[in-house]
Amino acid sequence: MPDSQLLLLVLITLSNMAASMARICRYVSQHGSCIWPRRTSFCLTHRSTFHSSSTRHNGLLFSLSKRGILKESFPEDAAQDQLPRLLQSGAQTVYCGFDPTADSLHVGNLLAIIGLLHFRNAGHHVLAVLGGATAQIGDPSGKTSERERLSTDAVEASTRCIRESLQRIFTNHEMHFHDSSKKLGTVTILNNLSWYKDWGVVEFLSEAGRHFRMGTMLSRHSVQSRLKSADGMSLTEFTYQVFQAYDFYHLNQIYGCKIQLGGTDQLGNLMSGHEFIHKVSGEEVYGLTIPLVTSSVGDKLGKTAGNAVWLNRDKTSPFELYQFFLRQPDSSVEGYLKLFTFLPLAEVERLMEQQREDPGKRLAHKRLAAEVTKLVHGKEGLESAKRCTNALYHSSVQALEEMSDEELQELFREAPFHELLLEPGTTVIDACRRVNAIPEGPKGYRMVLEGAVWINHRRTDEPEQVLIPKLHILSNGLTLLRVGKKNFYIIKWLSL
Repeated sequence: MPDSQLLLLVLITLSNMAASMARICRYVSQHGSCIWPRRTSFCLTHRSTFHSSSTRHNGLLFSLSKRGILKESFPEDAAQDQLPRLLQSGAQTVYCGFDPTADSLHVGNLLAIIGLLHFRNAGHHVLAVLGGATAQIGDPSGKTSERERLSTDAVEASTRCIRESLQRIFTNHEMHFHDSSKKLGTVTILNNLSWYKDWGVVEFLSEAGRHFRMGTMLSRHSVQSRLKSADGMSLTEFTYQVFQAYDFYHLNQIYGCKIQLGGTDQLGNLMSGHEFIHKVSGEEVYGLTIPLVTSSVGDKLGKTAGNAVWLNRDKTSPFELYQFFLRQPDSSVEGYLKLFTFLPLAEVERLMEQQREDPGKRLAHKRLAAEVTKLVHGKEGLESAKRCTNALYHSSVQALEEMSDEELQELFREAPFHELLLEPGTTVIDACRRVNAIPEGPKGYRMVLEGAVWINHRRTDEPEQVLIPKLHILSNGLTLLRVGKKNFYIIKWLSL
C-alpha cells in the first residue's frame, strides 16, 4: 500500500476514534451529574430514559420506570432492548455498592436500597457490597474536594454498623412489605476488602490496569470537574473508577452479576465497569441509575453536605425520620409515595384523591412517613415515632407514660438526663434545683410562682408542692420538666 494511502487510512481511523471519544464526553457531561434546585429538605428528578414501548417486555422495569426509580441505563440501546429479555429469562443478580465512610447510611442511600428491594421482590438475587477497600480510596463523584483519609479501624467499625443497618432494612421489608405468595430472591452482603486484601499493587496494576485507557478515564465528568478545580485531583481518587469497575467484574465472575445500580453521579463508574468487563470477558452487562436525593440548593443530600438524615437510630431517631417525611411539601408527597414506599400506584392515586378532598388531614403525608419509618426501623420504630409525636405535639400524658428512657432521650436530644433518688417530701422547687433548671435563691422560687415551670405538660405554680405519683412522677418513673418554652429536663426517679 502506498504511503499516501496508509497515511489517509490512519487519519480516517484517528478521526473516527476522536468522534467516538467526543460522543462519550458529551454523554458523560450531559448525564454525569445533576442539580435540581428545590425549596425544601430534598428533591428528586423523575425524568427517565426508560419508555413504555421499550420496557413492555418486562413488568419490573416498566413498574420502576413509572415510579420514577429508574433514570438512565448504560449502554442505553442494549439495556432498553436486551435487559428486559434477560430479566424475563429467569432470576438475575443485581448489585449496588455502599462505601462505609460514616457509621450509618442516610436517606440519600435509601433509594438505592429500595431499588434492590424491588428487584428482590421480583425474584432476583441482590448483592449489597460494602466498600471496605474503596472507602479508603474515596469516590470523587459529586465532590469538590478530596475526602480526608479514613483509618482502617474507622472503616471497619463503619462497615459493621452499615451491615447491621442493611440487614435490618432487608428483614423489615420481608416481614412487613413482602407478598408471601411470591418468592423472594436471595440477599448477600459482601465487603470488597475480601477480594483486595491479598492483592499486591504491582500484581493488580499488571493484571487489571492494562485494560483501562487514560483518555477514557480522563473524559469522565467526575474527573474533568475536579481537574478544573483549584485543588485538582489526587492519583488515589483518580483510580477509584478502576476499583469500582473491578468490583463489577469480580461479582460478574463469582456471582454471575450482570446489573449494577447506582446514583446518577455514578454513571461514569458504571461505564468503566461495563467497558472493563467487555474487554476482559466479552460479556454484556448493564448499568442502571436512580435519581439523586438532593438538598434545597441542589447538593447531594448526605454527610458531605452536612444535611444528612441518617438511617441508624442512634444518629436519627424513628421520630425524627418520621417527622422529616411528614414535613415534606404538598407538591412532593405523591412523587415520594411512589419512590420511597411499596404501595401500588393505584393506592397512591387513591391517597392523593383523599388528600385533595381534605388537605387538613394530611393523610398522604402520614402514610408516607409511616411507610418509610416502618421500612427503616420496623413496626416498633413506627410505634415509637407515633408515641413521640403524641407526647411532643399533642401534649399527651398517656404517651409520655408509655415512653421508654431511650425514647425520651431521643425526643429531647439536647435535654439533660438526670437519675435522682426520690426522697420523701421532695417538692417541685427541690426537683427544679437538683437538676439546675432554675437559678438559686428568690429568682428561681419566683419563676415557679409565676408559672414558668411545667411538669409533664402541666403548668405548676406551687414551689412547695410535694411531688405526687402519677401527676408529677409518671408510672414509668419519669418526669419531663420544662422551664420556659424550650428548656427541657428529663428526670428518672430511683426509689429508696
